[in-house]
Amino acid sequence: MSARDEILARLRTALADSPPPVQVPRRYRRVDDRPDLIATLVDRLEDYRAVVHHGIDALPRLLSEVDRLAVPADLPADWLTGYAGQVHRDAPALSPAVLDDLDAVLTGCAVAIADTGTIILDAGPTQGRRALTLVPDRHICVVRADQVAGLQPEALTRLNPRAPQTWISGPSATSDIELNRVEGVHGPRRLEVVLVGSGA
Repeated sequence: MSARDEILARLRTALADSPPPVQVPRRYRRVDDRPDLIATLVDRLEDYRAVVHHGIDALPRLLSEVDRLAVPADLPADWLTGYAGQVHRDAPALSPAVLDDLDAVLTGCAVAIADTGTIILDAGPTQGRRALTLVPDRHICVVRADQVAGLQPEALTRLNPRAPQTWISGPSATSDIELNRVEGVHGPRRLEVVLVGSGA
């Protein structure tokens, strides 16, 4: 018997006579069915100083400002249509030094929460690994309309709880003891969100 098995066996023995756990009532709202979720998301993102663009057609214009671009290995090719700069796919994994030298990263997301203006990445399709989105100074993130959840409880049901998650609420920012805001300390200084229709 391993030490782990022994510890678990002791816990089971100790808890054998305990009453069953009490179910905690969950009376909070779990789904937001307001028709204006996209407008709410845009309002929150802009309040956090993110820049919001509408339509996949905004990508070529944004990418024209970028010379060296990091992208996940599985990024859709049509997202790069017309891009003339250097594309650095994260396969094999780009080193932190290389990522720090690039102008921007382009990814998708897993879900966005309208109520809080939060974008969540979980290393799923089109998102890449955490370092890819935390090191470059500019993050361009494509969010589909069908990825927008109204409230956090609804968003959590769409995520794999075992996957590594990155929650983004605006550009990276912190404040010192005198409340002077400093951006770009713990992640990208600039966050640009491209909102597209469900099928894009």
